[in-house]
Amino acid sequence: MKITEKDVVYVANLANVELTDEERPRMCRDLDAILGYVDMLNELDTKSVPPMAQVMLEPTQEQKSVAVRSGLRPDAQRESLPRPDAMKNAPATDNVFFKVPKVIER
Repeated sequence: MKITEKDVVYVANLANVELTDEERPRMCRDLDAILGYVDMLNELDTKSVPPMAQVMLEPTQEQKSVAVRSGLRPDAQRESLPRPDAMKNAPATDNVFFKVPKVIER
């Protein structure tokens, strides 16, 4: 696949990234190489591989014990903080959502 400089400028605008004139050709080469690698991966026969919802496997007992020894807590389902308690410490809220300042400007 051949990535053009127009493609790079389009993607950079979507990502809100400014590229210099020197960076654009390098980005063309890099993105072209990445998509070339993806094309190679698409050639693999994956018909016998079952679809997965996630890539992480269930940890082994040894991995679980290492996590406990390192001070990590085991995952456990528990009640969340009640909304009124969470909202009472917020600097700005509408009593349903936290209000935060706008950080992305276009």
